[in-house]
Amino acid sequence: MKDVEVTTPELADRYLMQVGRRLPVTFVRGQGCLVYDEAGREYLDLVAGIAVNLLGHSHPDVVAAVAKQAGQLIHTSNLYFTQPQVGLARRLVELSFPSRVFFCNSGAEANEAAIKLARKWGTRHRDGAFEIITTTGSFHGRTLAAVTAGGQHKYSDPFKPLPEGFVHVAYNDVEAIESATSARTVAVMLEPVMGEIGVIPAEPGYLKRVRQWCDQHNLLLILDEVQTGLGRTGRWFAHQHAGITPDVMTLAKGLGGGLPIGACLANPRADVFEPGDHGSTFGGNPLACAAAATVLDVIERDGLVGHAAEMGELLHSSLQDLGAKQVRGVGLMQAFEFEGARAKPFQQACLEAGLIVNAVDEHSVRLVPPLILTAQQIDRAHGIMRKAAG
Repeated sequence: MKDVEVTTPELADRYLMQVGRRLPVTFVRGQGCLVYDEAGREYLDLVAGIAVNLLGHSHPDVVAAVAKQAGQLIHTSNLYFTQPQVGLARRLVELSFPSRVFFCNSGAEANEAAIKLARKWGTRHRDGAFEIITTTGSFHGRTLAAVTAGGQHKYSDPFKPLPEGFVHVAYNDVEAIESATSARTVAVMLEPVMGEIGVIPAEPGYLKRVRQWCDQHNLLLILDEVQTGLGRTGRWFAHQHAGITPDVMTLAKGLGGGLPIGACLANPRADVFEPGDHGSTFGGNPLACAAAATVLDVIERDGLVGHAAEMGELLHSSLQDLGAKQVRGVGLMQAFEFEGARAKPFQQACLEAGLIVNAVDEHSVRLVPPLILTAQQIDRAHGIMRKAAG
């Protein structure tokens, strides 16, 4: 492979499509909750690849699993069975609810699978109903159907005409869902915690009432747990806080511990796919599945679900004196909101001081650190954030 030049913004502008504004740093190495730039400078990472690196950077168990699997079998396609794929599917079902699993490569793809499932289910069981009720401000991915399902015009409007079949209502408003339900409705699709707009948790009783409404009116309940799943909120899955079970659940982000993998789980009621209905060339390949199985093993072995709940409380408490008008979150999924447009300058000040946080807009900052975050690292982060907040 040809030697790569030192990365510069000019090179990036020349060779990369400009689909996002990158921060002025190039990372080259990571270990645990720490990551290092080209100059060798250390940063404490409270973003974890946007909730992806559940075990931090280059966890030794994941590295070993990937190296071992890469030496055995990387890809075969889904024309054949592989042990890592079937084994991972079984683990996910045993951790969640009776279901079967479709593997893909991202959260957007997992949500596309859920949308297709709902539409086919509506054809079979609701006289062709196809509309899915979602919420304003939600985020379900960047593919055309997923970005339409997400209730944010800034992401979807540039790509009109958009697919029909999505109705957006306010989050945490059961009456709005009830009013929007019609003979055309096939499903309700929600995030248990809205993540992309700055960590908005479901209010107590909200998910349970939506589950009851779906049961009463023969609708599917689809829960997007791409960001909330696999221990981040202090339970294996965020819907478990509400004591409910969805018909369809989507996962991605942290599942692969840094490798791209997504999953769509459907219970027997919703599992209507037949051979030829859907597919993914790379979905569920042995390499990604081996990594994901190891992620689950380490979370379970090291008690990281309970650890996330404990560290989440500590992190939440540490954010109270930053001058924010609101601190919100659950587990290691936290955010705070400033009164003024201070979030992006705050993010930059933290970066310059060796701390990675995520300004999701002008006012709100999101923290989704690795589940291995320690109390000492929270103290270190708090000190940097205090100074950055002024």
